[in-house]
Amino acid sequence: MVKILVAYASITGNTKKMAQYIAEGVRFNGAEAIVKDITTIKEDGELDGFNGYIFGSPTYHRDMVGSMKKFLLFAKRVNLEGKLAGAFGSYTHSGDAPVLILETMEYVYKMETFELGSFNLKEALIDTPDGMHACQDYGKNFAKDLQ
Repeated sequence: MVKILVAYASITGNTKKMAQYIAEGVRFNGAEAIVKDITTIKEDGELDGFNGYIFGSPTYHRDMVGSMKKFLLFAKRVNLEGKLAGAFGSYTHSGDAPVLILETMEYVYKMETFELGSFNLKEALIDTPDGMHACQDYGKNFAKDLQ
């Protein structure tokens, strides 16, 4: 079975909700989704054994949050080369974080980027039916690419 890690940083809970909706979409397509707050990942081994990785962070001052920067440095110790990579995040006025995360995954980790690229969603839309479905569709399509 295809196994996907959805790891996120969240300040207000919005990016956490996105992670959960994305994971639902992954599961709708028959893959296993493990959702983790990046602050709970302490060992390199917790990043092993996945076919794909989707990392998420809200945009804060046109950048990813500091905890995501630390996590990306930590994750560099693990060999993720060639694995499928996706990125997502919530925003209020700019949505730069997912692009920066995906670029790190592509150029630093040498991962394969998901064909839909990075995904960001305005915070006001996350709990709407359209926002929920957009997140689920991202997860469904990500899982489909691995099957």
